[in-house]
Amino acid sequence: MPVAPICVNRADGILSSIVTDTSPQPTSDQTGLGPFLSPAEFIDSDHERIRAKAAQVAGTASDPVERARLLFYAVRDEIRYDPYVDFTDKETFRASSVLAKGHAYCVGKAALYAALCRASGIPARLGLADVMNHLATPRLLEAVGTELFAYHGFVELMPQKAWIKATPTFNIGLCQKLGVTPLDFDGAHDALLQAFDTAGRTFMTYVTQHGSFFDVPAKFLMREMARLYPKLCRPGGLRGPSMEEESARSTAPA
Repeated sequence: MPVAPICVNRADGILSSIVTDTSPQPTSDQTGLGPFLSPAEFIDSDHERIRAKAAQVAGTASDPVERARLLFYAVRDEIRYDPYVDFTDKETFRASSVLAKGHAYCVGKAALYAALCRASGIPARLGLADVMNHLATPRLLEAVGTELFAYHGFVELMPQKAWIKATPTFNIGLCQKLGVTPLDFDGAHDALLQAFDTAGRTFMTYVTQHGSFFDVPAKFLMREMARLYPKLCRPGGLRGPSMEEESARSTAPA
């Protein structure tokens, strides 16, 4: 696979513009974390729907660890994982649009989780990594052409005094059909993708870390997805059955 160009929207060198800041201000324990509490173009934590959802899910929880946990499960299970989204549409990467649509791929779900965390006063940023996915459906593998999935999105958040990682990618319904235990998160420790399925087979392996990002580098990802996976990146998305429907068919008794 050709060497990918470097994306410059890094968390340690923020280049994305910040929209009007109406987010919670950092406390004395969060000095230097202001950007990761601030709304951005795609992690649009100041959007009315995002703020309302954050309040609905975690507004009564005073403990940031508990807020992080509650928000994780809301994104994990209320937003269906969909790898057949329209990668040519920038709304695929915008948190408020993901919330409105109710389905997204990993980066869109990560953007939503990061936005909800920021709206709840928890510093959050996007992480990107290449992963080896050993249990994708045949249709997805045919569209991608490889088991190596580039630029998988996850979230780095700081509910306490250190950054931790969480991946709200696979909803519980899909996990059940794939034979994988749903990924749990206690709000205090890392929760990355499952290494094995319930039968002990290798499920997911992290291969390359691309760093942390203040906002979703949407233009970069749109270009890279089209370059790496041209069969998958069609205007309007790849039409046909959902991944859950495919998984149910592949596991149904003959």
